[in-house]
Amino acid sequence: MSDEVAENGHSDNGDVPEIELIIRASTIDGRRKGACLFCQEYFMELYLLAELKTISLKVTTVDMQKPPPDFRTNFEATPPPILIDRGMAILENEKIERHIMKNVPGGHNLFVQDKEVATLIENLYTKFKMYVTKFESTDTKEASQPLYSHLERINDFMAKRATRFLTGDTMSCFDCELMPRLQHIRIGAKAFRKFEIPTSFTALWTYMANMYELEAFRQSCPADQDIISHIKNQLGLRTTARIELETPIFTTSTPIVAES
Repeated sequence: MSDEVAENGHSDNGDVPEIELIIRASTIDGRRKGACLFCQEYFMELYLLAELKTISLKVTTVDMQKPPPDFRTNFEATPPPILIDRGMAILENEKIERHIMKNVPGGHNLFVQDKEVATLIENLYTKFKMYVTKFESTDTKEASQPLYSHLERINDFMAKRATRFLTGDTMSCFDCELMPRLQHIRIGAKAFRKFEIPTSFTALWTYMANMYELEAFRQSCPADQDIISHIKNQLGLRTTARIELETPIFTTSTPIVAES
């Protein structure tokens, strides 16, 4: 495609299959990676496999406001993410996830079974969207329920489980699902509602700090401005910030939290 951007250095040829992941480009500049949650989720999963050298990964961004002719020819109006494995294109999110699990070398190791974790992270982003679109009070802690209480449940779960990641001390598909959403919540709730994840949620912040250290997250993470633009466009919100003119910022710092 004419507007390809390789995002990942894991491209050494060998006996491993090359996987291409086509993701949405920034809605601000049309080139850098955008803030599509599923794009980042699959980017992280495939990046982890590329680090293990079970695959070679190529990531391409496509500006869906001005898709190149070859993209329109091959995929018509299909929006990213799109996974291409040895010439075969997989177009739907559920099919991409299933393909990574069953057909991409090493992928099955990411997909662990943990009903407690699956239930824990379910609907978090829905609560965030409800919060930023419907919440008007200045009493953030009280009125941010159920978002606040859901974040608190995740914090309490991580404190009790005392592991580096959700299901243990190695990453799983659940981390690749949760962390992009936590980043959207961190950036979006502050931008639109001046709500910040409480520093008292020490286990949650420790978890986020662990994720921020990983190249799989850093390489796939969109700029703060792209997250704000994505949420604004998706939910029809307003912001006074001129994010289109700002230098991209990638917030990966964490507050200094006391041990509980």
